Amino acid sequence: MARIRQKAARNPEAFPTAQLFLLAIVRLAEPIALTSIFPYAWALIKRFEVGDKDDASFYAGLLISSFSLAEALMGMYWGGLSDRIGRKPVLLLGCVGTMFSMVMVGFASNIWMALLGRVIGGLLNGNIAVIQTMVGELVTKPEHEPKAYSIMPFVWSIGTIIGPAIGGTFADPHENFPHAFPKGSMFERFPYLLPNLICAGMLLLSILLGYFLLEETHPDMQPRVLLPDDTFLSENTPLIETSDAMKRPAVDLRDDNYGTVRSGPFPPSKTDPEKRPTASVFSKRILAVILSLSIFTYHSMTFDHLLPIFFEDDRLSPEHLGALASPGPLYSPGGLGLSLQAVGMVMAVQGAIALVMQAVVFPVLAERVGIYRLFVLVTVFHPITYLLMPWLLAVPDRWLYPAIYACLAVRNFFAILVYPLLLILIKEATPSTSVLGRVNGLAASAGAACRMIAPPIAGYLYAMGRRVDCTALAWYGSAVVAVAGAVQCFQVKRDRRRERRQEEGGMGEVVA
Repeated sequence: MARIRQKAARNPEAFPTAQLFLLAIVRLAEPIALTSIFPYAWALIKRFEVGDKDDASFYAGLLISSFSLAEALMGMYWGGLSDRIGRKPVLLLGCVGTMFSMVMVGFASNIWMALLGRVIGGLLNGNIAVIQTMVGELVTKPEHEPKAYSIMPFVWSIGTIIGPAIGGTFADPHENFPHAFPKGSMFERFPYLLPNLICAGMLLLSILLGYFLLEETHPDMQPRVLLPDDTFLSENTPLIETSDAMKRPAVDLRDDNYGTVRSGPFPPSKTDPEKRPTASVFSKRILAVILSLSIFTYHSMTFDHLLPIFFEDDRLSPEHLGALASPGPLYSPGGLGLSLQAVGMVMAVQGAIALVMQAVVFPVLAERVGIYRLFVLVTVFHPITYLLMPWLLAVPDRWLYPAIYACLAVRNFFAILVYPLLLILIKEATPSTSVLGRVNGLAASAGAACRMIAPPIAGYLYAMGRRVDCTALAWYGSAVVAVAGAVQCFQVKRDRRRERRQEEGGMGEVVA
């Protein structure tokens, strides 16, 4: 680690490969844990016997969204706390909370215990805001941003491959692996414990790696090894750098105004000549980007929630379809009738598709099209994703899986590209790195709030559509929200200075 620090100190303009790699390792366990529940959430609710069968999709949405509800309530708090005590402690605490949540859900014997576990995990989790902030603090050159901001979504995509595969493969092991998990074992009583224990073990490993290897990125808490090579060091030299402590007094992290930014040369206060007012971070530009992020998060979450339900729901036999009208935009009964294990594998393949989009497609398009223009392009055409899904009911069985993967490719082209673009736009809109934690905390809270309401609403629309043989109703509801996002995206201001730099070829050299 000493060699890594010395290398960073000697070349501060270099791309922070080592620390981003460590941050990615810590990050990886979380999407595995959060997405592993998707394949079996609907089956878990049916096991709890909450409501009737048609209402299972709604209650599964509540179970998934409870984590996001708690996360939304605490997102800004964790972002602000990371501005005061550092990013690393808050990040590790979020991993601990998620691990504890997984264990509780695994041992849940009723929906209330499962909900409590999800809520506790959400309350303790501020990782989305903190990780975005750490990436922003590690990357100081604008031409590095497309590459850097694509890493965490790339890691998320890897997690979405492994997570659903774990959830789909190891759920109910007594039924799937009767010899290894015989009748009367603990895993018969708690059929969804095994995937949660596997994910909790991965989280524990990420906590240990983060604790021993990951460095603090807070600008006022950098180690003194980041000083220039010719700086005189002695036993009295501070170990923690505090706002150029060699020249100015240290920053008081307990001060209520710490973490805010002055937007101009304000006159002194009448009551206290030394105290100057601070500017709010709630600027129109920041709020416009966060609103775009919120709309995208909502309809993207509805897709993730509806996908396993639509795939696992009963499919009408060809004889029944022959007596009725063919599936279409208005008549779309049931789902595709896939098994839980098949859904887990399909969702894992979806993660692999997302991986390709993130690693190959995004850097090329970001370089050639530009950040703002690419953001508008993928946002405007995003509604196509939801309009395609109901037509899978009309596909013959022999072409079903190719059609599924084609729809998933279209979905991931839009969804995977837009997320890192939004992260870059949020950093561009932030007036100072000293408030980056709070801005990302606000964005994380807004996104979590949308993830909270998306599954129950989508589940309710699916249950309503199921009663009238039109499960496409839920997909059309998501398409309407995506259209609203396409209209709203034009409210996001473009950074013309950045576009000029891109045209000069700076970003292309880095991405290539």
